[in-house]
Amino acid sequence: MYVNIGNDMSVRDSSIIGIFDMDNTSTSKRTRQFLELAQKNGEIVPCDDLPKSFLLTSQYGMTRVYESTLASTTLEKRTHR
Repeated sequence: MYVNIGNDMSVRDSSIIGIFDMDNTSTSKRTRQFLELAQKNGEIVPCDDLPKSFLLTSQYGMTRVYESTLASTTLEKRTHR
């Protein structure tokens, strides 16, 4: 099953490792370092507007970070349908 994460993008629900709120998690030094490293490695799929959340996924041995304009609570509800 796929989860619509906004901006006409969907990800496979079985590939989702975590859904994180951008405001709450980006205050952590470790999260900022993780996102900077993912940016350097080209693992971030950006959204068109200011992101409210991000999803960490892993599929076929590849890790991706998808930014989303949707709230983390909205994305979490969509995974349980």
